[in-house]
Amino acid sequence: MSTIWFKKIGWFYIPTSIIGSIITLFAIAFCVTVFVAIDRKSHSVSDTLYGIFPYVISAFTVLFWIANNTSIKNK
Repeated sequence: MSTIWFKKIGWFYIPTSIIGSIITLFAIAFCVTVFVAIDRKSHSVSDTLYGIFPYVISAFTVLFWIANNTSIKNK
């Protein structure tokens, strides 16, 4: 039994279920929290970007991996 949580549209995955929406919201909330925490002690825009980069890339890599494995496969 496979579950479809996301639908691929172009390069992006759109959540099609409650679980997909929750996972997407958790990833966005995590990125916002990281941004606020790192921006608090940064002295410039580049400090903030360098600080959040590893967290944001990791979060969205995991999100896209989950979306790829739980989406409709186009043939």
